[in-house]
Amino acid sequence: MTDLQSNLSRLTALFPIVGWLKTYTRQDFNGDLFAGIITAILLVPQGIAYAILAGLPPQLGLYASILPPVLYALFGTSRTLSVGPVSIAAIMIASTLNTPEISALGNPVQSALILSAESGLIMLLMALLRMGGLVNFISHPVLTGFTSGASLLIIGSQLPQLLGLKSPVCGFDGICYRDYLSGYNSTTLLLGMTAVMLLIVFGKPLTMLLKKAGFSLPLVTAVSKCGPLLTVLLATVVVSYFGLTMHNKVAVVGLVPAGFPALSLDFIDLEKWRLLFPGAAFIALIAYVESVAIAKVTANLRGEKISPNQELIALGVANLATAISGGMPVAGGFSRTMVNFSAGARTQMAMLIAAGILALAVIFFSPWFENIPKAALAAIILVAIIPLVRLGSIVHTWRYDRGDGLAEIVTLLGVLVLGIEEGISLGIILTVISYLRKTSQPHIAVVGRIPETGHYRNIKRHNVETWQHLLLLRIDENITFANVNYIENFITTELKRQADIKHIILIFTSVSDIDATALEALENVNHALQISGITLHLSEAKGPVLDKLEKTDFFNQLKPGKVFFHTEDAIKELA
Repeated sequence: MTDLQSNLSRLTALFPIVGWLKTYTRQDFNGDLFAGIITAILLVPQGIAYAILAGLPPQLGLYASILPPVLYALFGTSRTLSVGPVSIAAIMIASTLNTPEISALGNPVQSALILSAESGLIMLLMALLRMGGLVNFISHPVLTGFTSGASLLIIGSQLPQLLGLKSPVCGFDGICYRDYLSGYNSTTLLLGMTAVMLLIVFGKPLTMLLKKAGFSLPLVTAVSKCGPLLTVLLATVVVSYFGLTMHNKVAVVGLVPAGFPALSLDFIDLEKWRLLFPGAAFIALIAYVESVAIAKVTANLRGEKISPNQELIALGVANLATAISGGMPVAGGFSRTMVNFSAGARTQMAMLIAAGILALAVIFFSPWFENIPKAALAAIILVAIIPLVRLGSIVHTWRYDRGDGLAEIVTLLGVLVLGIEEGISLGIILTVISYLRKTSQPHIAVVGRIPETGHYRNIKRHNVETWQHLLLLRIDENITFANVNYIENFITTELKRQADIKHIILIFTSVSDIDATALEALENVNHALQISGITLHLSEAKGPVLDKLEKTDFFNQLKPGKVFFHTEDAIKELA
């Protein structure tokens, strides 16, 4: 490879946009243009709604939908991921900002910017440490339990906005709830329920109707995804025309500043940074895991590849950009990404177009946002978030694996009762405990030979032939400090059951590693067996295992025991 090719390869690895721009076509642009317009239509109401959900001024959601997607387009490896404010991150921001020690400091906007900056720096540090594989350490049941619990919290926080309920009450966890029996605003209720019904109609019913009518898929997607914007427009017109804010006390967004704030680092406050670090760490972790999971969904549909470590860089830079430009923390959004993908986006050019359209809206049309009723925004959030509550998944997971099922239940309840960070921490801890429990009690099968074959199977599952003086054990796990005592006890128990055993053959087809503690324990087992007149043998050990054992004195200690290439070879010699 020439120096030029090498430099170009490194440049493409850091800036994936260079790779797809080289092969960019007019057909790609046509698809991206359409998808960008449709995604921009969704960005406006979602950006405002998620900022309000986080307890922040609406413009922070809009600012977070402009510069961050541009930076992600430069550094990200997903061609269709839509980066911006998301519901799960918003509720985590609200939870962090409402903790007593943070709320006592005041200035929630500054705290939100710090969360953005810290999240970005944490992601970049993770990328520097090559921790992209961290995404594999949060199990799917824990992530599902967390998502369901956080979604229920979001629903609880938005019902008052939808129904016009009053009397906020703050719980011990710092999250503010409302007394649902203290009364409601009938006008807000009517407005909110109408918005919900309109959004539902623009979902599957309208999509199916247009498909049956023979409309093309891009047109169907365009019309159906206009639901949120149309809902907001109609609700805003009604509120403005009838003066519902003044006469009926309908809550609205309020003044949204036109244009953009100056790029700034004024949010730096070392005391706040220290206090906000735990919350920022959890936001960074969940934002990364959710974003990579979503990116993989669309990438797999097109046979594309996602680089987890490069995603850390892209999301880290995007969050730093949102902090400097006055926005809230960002991540990949599932609904926007699927809209972007379904609308025909080919590359991140679609998000660049969407960000450009939104920038124009913020500059020229901000006064239009003032009378957007919060009930309509709550309806958008509720319709988007309800499908994320997957309580049925708990039953399915429990039936398949009770350890994972318990982790999913505890995560969900922990999020609801203790808080978001505590809930997911409990879930991760339980997952690790479950994993350790499984590895500490590996499956060990006493095997025999299927007659007239060279296949050896579990005597409890198959009709096999065995030998009175031979004990064949297949260990279906790596042998480590965590499980070697269990293996030793299993051997002892089997020898008590079969008093005539002269040879034990350990079949290592599923063993890829033996650690130092396990090796010492195996040497002790071998020594004890030799004293009892029993010879230990190995069969079908993998190359890496043999390489490690050859560096020790184990094979000399094993004699007269042998290492057989096939279990059948051992039977021919010892039976």
